[in-house]
Amino acid sequence: MSNTLHHYVNGARVAGTSERFGDVFDPATGEVAARVPLASASETARVIDAAAAAFPAWRDTPPLRRAAILFRFKE
Repeated sequence: MSNTLHHYVNGARVAGTSERFGDVFDPATGEVAARVPLASASETARVIDAAAAAFPAWRDTPPLRRAAILFRFKE
């Protein structure tokens, strides 16, 4: 296993606090490539609140700009 991923909340990477993890598999090999913390109920609520607050600005962002932002995550 190569690394531990983090949650991405409100523009920042955040380590999970639940101390429980799930495996992330490489689809080409079937091997475990990373692990990701499983979110607690309070972490999930914080993410939902952040997403709800960000939605109006995202909704008003032109589609080409949204595509460019999403493409950066691929990089």
